[in-house]
Amino acid sequence: MPLGTLERSAPPFFKQGPSALSRLALYSALALFLMVADVRFKLTGPFRQAVSTVLYPVQWLMLQPVEFAGRGAGYFQDLKTAQQDADTARSKMAQMSERASQAEQLLLENDRLRKLLALRERVSTPSQAAEVIYDTADPYTRRVVLDKGQLGGVELGAPVLDEAGILGQVTRVFPMLSEVTLLVDRDQAIPVLNIRTGARGVAYGDPVAGNEGGMELRFMPANADVREGDLLTTSGVDGLYPSGLPVAKVVRVERRADSAFARIYCAPLAQVQGARHVVVLKPLSGHIPERPEPAPVPSSSKKGRHK
Repeated sequence: MPLGTLERSAPPFFKQGPSALSRLALYSALALFLMVADVRFKLTGPFRQAVSTVLYPVQWLMLQPVEFAGRGAGYFQDLKTAQQDADTARSKMAQMSERASQAEQLLLENDRLRKLLALRERVSTPSQAAEVIYDTADPYTRRVVLDKGQLGGVELGAPVLDEAGILGQVTRVFPMLSEVTLLVDRDQAIPVLNIRTGARGVAYGDPVAGNEGGMELRFMPANADVREGDLLTTSGVDGLYPSGLPVAKVVRVERRADSAFARIYCAPLAQVQGARHVVVLKPLSGHIPERPEPAPVPSSSKKGRHK
């Protein structure tokens, strides 16, 4: 169209095609036809397969980040669960170990109590049970403190036993507590009897670690019949300990030519370290009758002596 004319029609490039309603009707009819044809004749099946085959690598490649993220999240979740299970298992094992240790300790304590009761039944002297609270803080003595005192009927000088034998002697008594000096204390001595030979002696405490055991049978002749393994019990001649209670066992005998006495080292049978439950006896001196007074000398005998 020449410039400057009055023509107002649109150029061919901007001319509109069919109307929107016509196209909607056409596309709807085509879609309906394709659906009916697909249902009746299965026309789009091969096309779908071809498209899915072509698009499968693209689909697989696009799903990989999602699957990788899912596997990573699952891995960390499984790792966290495994760590929690491991912590729970370790906690249960620690609890079971603690319970097993407590059960073993209770069984050991039960066994000791049974032996203590059996030993208590063999002793005719009145007795009572007590518990060791703690060891004394003095490093130069070997003493323990019991939970029974004067109010509990504990007397000064009372013998103290555990399930194996004589443990020591009560040397201090308080209203609620009492202090026991162990046999291995250097100031403690106890008369003993050798069961094999019947010989009497006195065993002294010997806490020196290098001498084995913790007791020494002193003032025994060098030729005394004493052997390793001999059992020593209380002799009962001191008026304190009942006779026949286990005290110690001979562990070493030294005989020297330059000495008139043998060095006899003994190991106490009682548990001098770690004793828990004990039996406190009444001192034997309370059951021994007093020594009778000497009979008066007749007057006739006195006159004869004066003559």
